[in-house]
Amino acid sequence: MYFRLTGLFSAFALLLLTACGNSEQHDASTAAPQGPGIREEAVNLRSGGTTLHSFLYFDSSKTGRRPAVIVVPEWWGLNDYARGRARQLAGLGYAAIALDMYGDGRIAADPKQAQELAMPFYTNPALFTERLEAAATYLKSRTETDTARLGAMGYCFGGSAVLQGARAGMPFRGVVSFHGDYPEPGQPWAKDAYKGAVLICQGAADSFVPMEKYEAFRKRLDSLGIRHTDKVYPDATHAFTNPAATPTGQKFNMPIRYNGAADTASWNDMKAFWNEVFR
Repeated sequence: MYFRLTGLFSAFALLLLTACGNSEQHDASTAAPQGPGIREEAVNLRSGGTTLHSFLYFDSSKTGRRPAVIVVPEWWGLNDYARGRARQLAGLGYAAIALDMYGDGRIAADPKQAQELAMPFYTNPALFTERLEAAATYLKSRTETDTARLGAMGYCFGGSAVLQGARAGMPFRGVVSFHGDYPEPGQPWAKDAYKGAVLICQGAADSFVPMEKYEAFRKRLDSLGIRHTDKVYPDATHAFTNPAATPTGQKFNMPIRYNGAADTASWNDMKAFWNEVFR
């Protein structure tokens, strides 16, 4: 069922992956709320014989079950950037798990290593779903979680991951892709399987995932009858939500940079989306 990358698409994917900002560096704009009730728990999940060293965040000062969101990182692996985003979601009243997609806590030291870690997912997209399912199963086991209100979101590589989860028909109320790539036309969707909604956060100046590909994907969602909200941010390149994109782009001579206005706008769009789908 799963489409395997052709040589041409492999080359494109490698180019795209290199564009994700190195998230070891971030500033206050992405710093998470550190309220006294925000709790972090290290969580070891198992998927296909691999241990996923992930982190759960929730506000322990609140009672009752709440919606839960899986946060999938960029291709660097689960570092402070994605964990910070999960903390922010906890501050909004959700339970959030920052997912170690690669397993064993592996974090890439450079683009070459990141490429090696990410490519198995692009050559076999079923891996995306397997790891997401491990996180979803864990969230359902938690007393803090409303099992009927699950979602997933991701950045770059992570955006691709959550869209692949939707393509496979995972039972999410919604998925959010921030500057992620889109499933290829040769990758079929499980017909009528995905009942949730999709939020696409696309940079208008993204040269790695151009507007033409975005428009084609929107039309594909229409043809599938999938509810979707599409946001395009002016002058936003690939990796626009990550403050580290600017120095990374300068270091590797890539057309990526942080866009504070687009970062803020996309986060607000995400909040409105979750408010809607989790009602």
